[in-house]
Amino acid sequence: MNALAETGATLLGGTLRRTEALSGGSLSQIVRIELTDGREAIVKNGPSPRTEAAMLKAIAASGAPAPAVLGVSDEALAIELLPTDGALSDAWASLGSALATLHRVKGERYGWPQDYAFASLAIENGWADGWPRFWAERRLLVHFAHLPSPLARRIEALAADLANRLPARPVPSLLHGDMWGGNVLVAGTRVSGLIDPACYYGHAEVDLGMLTLFDHPGAEFYDAYGPLEPGHEERLVIYQLWPALVHLRLFGGGYRPMVERFFSEAGV
Repeated sequence: MNALAETGATLLGGTLRRTEALSGGSLSQIVRIELTDGREAIVKNGPSPRTEAAMLKAIAASGAPAPAVLGVSDEALAIELLPTDGALSDAWASLGSALATLHRVKGERYGWPQDYAFASLAIENGWADGWPRFWAERRLLVHFAHLPSPLARRIEALAADLANRLPARPVPSLLHGDMWGGNVLVAGTRVSGLIDPACYYGHAEVDLGMLTLFDHPGAEFYDAYGPLEPGHEERLVIYQLWPALVHLRLFGGGYRPMVERFFSEAGV
């Protein structure tokens, strides 16, 4: 942690006075630093700090809240320290507005200029012109070789049927890509920042599927976000399946019942 803190101080061109390890970094190390000139920042490592910096800048450019990037290298990312004195349960409307703002940014294709990762698990973001193909090849079939054969066969069956289940060319919206409550900073009743992104351009419902995997947005969230597309409830489980598979591979068999439940709900 001290090495990471020193790297952050170097990125900011200052001298380290104090450092504090922060919780919540299950896939990376995170520290809060204070420099001798009084400046403070959050410093983290990860699979690709430069890619994460570009993603945070894209979120901020959309008008959605995100911490400013203060410095970045191949080893670490230093970002703005934001206020976090609130609770998400009091800020659902603010999050709905923030995601609606993010999703209004449109791309021309599905994907992102760089691949990314959650720890050692690769996230393939190669560009595609068709959405069912992107979801099949980049989000489902990539897990095929890493799973027990019963689950692998179900992935294969679902991927083969996605053209009948997902829209062929939904608007490619800018996605956060890892949208759950732990990646939402709240000050009072407003979202102060969206953090730890895994951005790409895709169907906006993907972020909503991830958000509802572990969290329970209130009606005020949906009121602020705006109307959902017809058929969204049927697609929800398909979009939830990908983060469930990620959790299964990263954190073990305790997530297998969740994966199997989503397959069953999808009729596969």
